[in-house]
Amino acid sequence: MVAPAKAPPPTGQSPEFIRGIGPLAAISLVVGSMIGSGIFIVSADIGRQVSAWGPGALLLVWVITGAMTVVAALAYAELAAMMPKAGGQYVFLREGLSPLAGFLYGWTLFWVIQTGTIAAVAVAFARFLGILVPEISPNIWIVPPINLASGYAVSLTSQQLIAILMILVLTVFNTRGLQWGKVIQNVFTSAKTLSLLALVLIGIVLGRNAAAIASNFSDPWTPRQVLTIKPDLPFLPVVAATSGALGLFVAFCVAQVGSLFSADAWNNITFTAGEVKEPQRNIPLSLFFGTVLVISLYVLANVAYLVTLPLADIQNAPDDRVATATLKVIFGDAGATVMAIAIMISTFGCNNGLILAGARVYYAMARDNLFLKSAGNLNTKHVPAVGLILQGIWAAVLVLPRTRLRAPDGGPLLDPATGMEQYGNLYGNLLDYVVFAVLIFYVLTIGGLFILRRTRPDAKRPYRAFGYPWLPVSYIAAATAIMVVLILYKTQTTWPGLLIVLSGIPFYLVWRRGFQRS
Repeated sequence: MVAPAKAPPPTGQSPEFIRGIGPLAAISLVVGSMIGSGIFIVSADIGRQVSAWGPGALLLVWVITGAMTVVAALAYAELAAMMPKAGGQYVFLREGLSPLAGFLYGWTLFWVIQTGTIAAVAVAFARFLGILVPEISPNIWIVPPINLASGYAVSLTSQQLIAILMILVLTVFNTRGLQWGKVIQNVFTSAKTLSLLALVLIGIVLGRNAAAIASNFSDPWTPRQVLTIKPDLPFLPVVAATSGALGLFVAFCVAQVGSLFSADAWNNITFTAGEVKEPQRNIPLSLFFGTVLVISLYVLANVAYLVTLPLADIQNAPDDRVATATLKVIFGDAGATVMAIAIMISTFGCNNGLILAGARVYYAMARDNLFLKSAGNLNTKHVPAVGLILQGIWAAVLVLPRTRLRAPDGGPLLDPATGMEQYGNLYGNLLDYVVFAVLIFYVLTIGGLFILRRTRPDAKRPYRAFGYPWLPVSYIAAATAIMVVLILYKTQTTWPGLLIVLSGIPFYLVWRRGFQRS
């Protein structure tokens, strides 16, 4: 194997960056990047995956996700306080493991992690806007589907067009300077945090009903509906949560995809370290308080669902819109409208945070001559505009693919009324792609924490990871277990994420050789 070339010495923080992110804005960026559409949707699928262990299992999945997220954030806090530079996790991997590891993270971030999440959140925004404006639909074609393979097509619908416009508008706003992005982030984070808190209070106080509480909490571990999990690899057994320890283990690992996706992006604050005031103090604080706040709200939101709806209603919520179903029980049809507005606010603010932060990684890579050189420059507004634009274009492209739905016989699923082929969106697949790729680099980054403790024992560490080494080790073990299950049981939607990571290796070698010759 070819050893990776040694990285050039760090160029130092660009003096053009403005440290305009204070402690409250830093927490806002953590919270705003985490809360998107997932908490309002994914509990339906999680409930189906683990329903063989009853309603209590739904809450347990979110508690496990919460524990993993906070443990990882506490480990990252040490790295962020030690290396408060633009690029965050890219820098941690470069310094803790190797320049190759840092490059592969930035490479995957651009192609799927950041841009795929932006695309998925934008589609969710358009889906809920469609509740208010029926003309925004996944079936109103501007460009009819063009089938590319047995499982995929591309198209442009009114829904996809809205998603693309959302990405482009927020990208343009963020090229106008940090202040624009920060104001949008603070306003929308405040609004959606209050919306999520209102959902919790309304569900628990007004929505609670004796039938749902008796059904879900009188015996929370009683099986309700057994869903089998069929592996993509033919030599593995079909399992369910009731089929012994293996089935239970697989079901809980698969169910983590939705909750981990919903709780992701907390690390985005590290990307903007070059713009945070007193980063050694404010980044660790924002990671801790931001993740604890969001995870607490997520667990309470699921309590609100369970005191309002029987588990079967959560599992079978129309289009998986559990939050909408909850408010509809309380307020009737008006509840669906209120929830659609709340989710639109949430996804708009979430995407602003993702767009703002992501370009800082491409900036750091470009400064190391591992990305397009122009992405390493700041515009007159002191932001990496080229990185923002490139990110926005690719995220918009990722909105275009559609899944081709299959009938039970394996053929295309046809609309019984029109006889036309039916298509899904790529939201669920993007979850699998993103979560698998993200977990790879979370494990590697936390592994780098251990390496840096050994290789740089005297480095300044204003904050040290709580519970080291046992809590970071527990995260690595749990995340690795989830990845193994996903690659075995969700192979078709996880191997592309692994392939994207590995595809960066030849590009890294070419890029490094070109830099050395120059």
